[in-house]
Amino acid sequence: MNAQAGFILNSILLGAGLAMDAVSVSVANGLEEPGMSGKKTAGIAGTFAFFQWLMPMLGWFFVTSLLSVFRAVDPFLPFVSFALLLYIGGKLCLEGIKGETDENPDSGLGIKALFLQGIATSIDALSVGFTLASYRAAEALLSSVLIALTTFFLCLGALHAGKQAGLNRQAKILGGLILIVIGARIFIAA
Repeated sequence: MNAQAGFILNSILLGAGLAMDAVSVSVANGLEEPGMSGKKTAGIAGTFAFFQWLMPMLGWFFVTSLLSVFRAVDPFLPFVSFALLLYIGGKLCLEGIKGETDENPDSGLGIKALFLQGIATSIDALSVGFTLASYRAAEALLSSVLIALTTFFLCLGALHAGKQAGLNRQAKILGGLILIVIGARIFIAA
């Protein structure tokens, strides 16, 4: 395998590994809103892909330009991720416990919650930017794009799987617990 093919394969595999949090959250989102439109499904997957592209690029930028700033912020990232996922997951669990279900296909995940999910599930990708620090800008950009594309397609599949499972109170509770567990895993692994 030549160096370019190895670079592409490594970036795709890295993307698959990084996408697992977003994939789990996508399943939960699909469980919460089985009537989700194709446009909204693509928008959710696109949001996760965007953040999985952005965070490695920010990490690359920090390491190559602002290393001292990132070192000051790095210890707090697991706390931020855990807090965001705990908030979103807890809210989803409470809705399920209270029986708050809305069969309206236009309801469900809002922009604010999606934005928070995108950030929370991609914070670990920020650290990946450190490994990209030896890359030139074009290589770091290509790697981040491949990570984003991998995330997009994996999240599309996960959203579809979640939508097929249907919406009920238990699904909301399960989805919320998934988010809380992901947040705890990020926090404990730090």
